[in-house]
Amino acid sequence: MNFVFISPNFPDAFARFCAGLHDNGVNVLGIGDAPYDGLNSELKYALTEYYKVDSLENYDQVVRAMGHFTWRYGKIDWVESNNEYWMEQDAALRTDFNITTGLKSDDIGRYRSKSEMKAFYAKAGVPTAKWCMATDLGEGYAFAEKTGYPIVVKPDRGVGAEATWKIRNDSELEAFFRNKPDVPYIMEEYVSGEITTFDGVCDSKGNVLFAASHIAPGSIMDMVNEGDPCFYYVNKTIPPEVRSAGERVLKAFRVRSRFFHLEFFRLTEEKEGLGRRGDIVGLEVNMRPAGGFTPDMLNFSQSADCFRIWADMVAFDENRHPYGGGEMYCVYCGRRDGVPYDHSMEDIGRRFGNHSRMLSRMPDALAGAMGNQVCIATFDTIDEMEEYVRYAFAPLQCTAITRW
Repeated sequence: MNFVFISPNFPDAFARFCAGLHDNGVNVLGIGDAPYDGLNSELKYALTEYYKVDSLENYDQVVRAMGHFTWRYGKIDWVESNNEYWMEQDAALRTDFNITTGLKSDDIGRYRSKSEMKAFYAKAGVPTAKWCMATDLGEGYAFAEKTGYPIVVKPDRGVGAEATWKIRNDSELEAFFRNKPDVPYIMEEYVSGEITTFDGVCDSKGNVLFAASHIAPGSIMDMVNEGDPCFYYVNKTIPPEVRSAGERVLKAFRVRSRFFHLEFFRLTEEKEGLGRRGDIVGLEVNMRPAGGFTPDMLNFSQSADCFRIWADMVAFDENRHPYGGGEMYCVYCGRRDGVPYDHSMEDIGRRFGNHSRMLSRMPDALAGAMGNQVCIATFDTIDEMEEYVRYAFAPLQCTAITRW
């Protein structure tokens, strides 16, 4: 099997996807814009060949790299980046090289467009926020009159909470349209809820091979746009209502042979047309692993190796790495450079000892959303986890963890 991995060097952890493929007997071929000498040793071990392009944004260069691999190794069986930024390019390459193991260009809309997702959520029986496309100020006024403020505006095709804002009144709405980027935007009614996810890997028939759930108690928008403390945690277990919604969404979206990251709101107050406090509401789907060090956190929490499970799915269409036993809460605190915290990273390591799993730095490309200083730890109880969060961010105050 010939597998082309696009940008296998970023983030660093993706080398483990490639190593898992290599160990499963897959011929792993990399295309990237980083110099070969800059690749880490695990990635060099895993790659049969690496083709450097000047820029991955240059599709012609990437096509030439694919052509070279086809000439040298034969038909390409898989193309994947596991990165939302390259998702449409991955699909174009599959289309142009007739690769049938993943999404092609005519499939991509339902996974990239937040407006197109709405119909598939409805098919899954999962409610979503009222919405309209942000075409002009008049449409904005009409939508705000129908739903009331605040409303949320975000790119129809975007990553996470990037370029997403909460609009509280007419003046902010007018300012948005005066400065609106020249890309399609969607407007949604504001939903009071914490974000909960269904993350995992599914096989070619849509069966879930691995799954876990993480929770962000605070506002992701405010973490990204206002610099609020960034913290979230992987749950010990997946609540049945989250698993049910996740599996129905996978079926409705016809997800096959992928790592998936499905986002939902759990309502923190009753919302007319959506449900009661505690109900699950659809947010968006992502056909890639969750960002940053979240895959490592899934592993820490679930005694798993999701990198190897994904590689098993590719090579064998099954999971050959059983997981579970000793599940724990795994919490992430992303601290920001320049903030005068009461405790240093060294203090955190000493204070929490064996609970600490990672004290590191976030790559600059992700730090705006997730913080610069990475603190990850595992605990048996929510109380212990809350103590860690308070200590890591002191003197800043953080959103309390809801106990359902």
